[in-house]
Amino acid sequence: MDALVLARWQFGITTVYHFILVPLTIGLTPLVAIMQTMWYRTGKEHWLKLTKFFGKLLIINFALGVATGIVQEFQFGMNWSEYSRMVGDVFGAPLAIEALAAFFLESVFLGLWIFGWNRLPKGLHLASIWLAAIGVNLSAYWILVANSFMQHPVGAEFNPETGRAELVDFWALISNPTAVSAFMHVLTAAFLTAGTFITGISVWWMVRDVQSGDRRHAHALWRPAAFFGLATIVVAGLAVGGTGHHQAQLMYEQQPMKMSAAEALCETTAGVPFSVLTIGRLGSNNCDDVTPIIEIPGLTSFLATNTFTAELPGVVDLQELYTERYSDLFGPGIEYVPNLMVTYWSFRLMIGFAAFSAALALAGILLLRRGVSGSKWLAILGLVAIPAPFLANSFGWIFTEMGRQPWVVAPNPASPLDRVFMLTQEGVSTVVGSGTVLTSMVLFTLLYGALGVVWYLLIARYVREGADAKANAVPPAAAGAEVPMSFVY
Repeated sequence: MDALVLARWQFGITTVYHFILVPLTIGLTPLVAIMQTMWYRTGKEHWLKLTKFFGKLLIINFALGVATGIVQEFQFGMNWSEYSRMVGDVFGAPLAIEALAAFFLESVFLGLWIFGWNRLPKGLHLASIWLAAIGVNLSAYWILVANSFMQHPVGAEFNPETGRAELVDFWALISNPTAVSAFMHVLTAAFLTAGTFITGISVWWMVRDVQSGDRRHAHALWRPAAFFGLATIVVAGLAVGGTGHHQAQLMYEQQPMKMSAAEALCETTAGVPFSVLTIGRLGSNNCDDVTPIIEIPGLTSFLATNTFTAELPGVVDLQELYTERYSDLFGPGIEYVPNLMVTYWSFRLMIGFAAFSAALALAGILLLRRGVSGSKWLAILGLVAIPAPFLANSFGWIFTEMGRQPWVVAPNPASPLDRVFMLTQEGVSTVVGSGTVLTSMVLFTLLYGALGVVWYLLIARYVREGADAKANAVPPAAAGAEVPMSFVY
């Protein structure tokens, strides 16, 4: 394998490892802030215990997320130095703001929150977790601004003398409709992830307490937490569907090849059905090898245009269009169709894994409303559902990034020949050899794998410890009183 293939694998591996942790941090931080607000307003002890319990899990996830995310930006200056040379004037601005402003905001106030128990006034301490939550979500937005430029470049012009894209309209960059739409979808998916995480753990503990004979404790502590998580799943799940629908329509306008590949739609067709199952050699990108088996009539046309009979372009016709448009620049031999197997199945796995959260919400609401709080099957479903939205988020990003290929910066349909675009093969470094990339990829994969084990062991340990551990107890009333620390509190 050459340096390009290895560099793509390395960035894909490190990104998936990092991003699988990110949605939980984005969604859980404001939910912990809401729990603490409930304690601040009501004085009820169970909200304090839940705040500290889920806050501890948040801190573990945040720390591992930071450790795995640091590597990302270094790759832009090493494996992808030609990409950075081309778009660094644009791409560097949101990344710098994210690091210098948003990340400092979240890390500083999260630190104050961790070490401020019994040291800061209650109102100021509560404000610190809310400011951390704001910082976390600002970080997400600035990262998405950078990524959305790769999906839909705006606010920049190509300088033929330097061969670089140069930022000319900062407001257009940060108000990119692709960034706004992606942020809303990522945010709602993060709340779905965090809601499932809270619900899964809460129903597991609730059933465990009931079956051990401590029904009073289960109903006093874990039942409110379960309902809180279930409410989050319902609201976030509906929002995920709405924002995903909007994002699909936007992508059909901006990257029709990506969305047609997601449906394995080969020929331009009116009233395009949604393919539930397609068989064949999707990896070959040969439409003759693809056979739809189960379809929902007109649904893809509706998802793209809100009309069941709309005509959508197929990948064969789009390939001809791109070849005609860009043959003078790149020659006639470029394959503009992304890997059909990856885009088709990652899109469906994203939706399929999100369905586990819906199943948990349905079962949880029905059983808890009927007073059934000791069902072993509910506890099993809660545990099984926890990893599902993590996987759904990861497959969503695999679809987003792999569906953009072969572009590392996709052309803007409004100005397809303005040269603010770049093929992935042009973005790789010309001096970093394949041996260097392979060595670093193996080392990072092993390191990230070890960190994943650490993450799981820490999360599992403190989940089993429960919300009644000494560190989660109500703090002493005396001002300035010291309490023993357990991990973070």
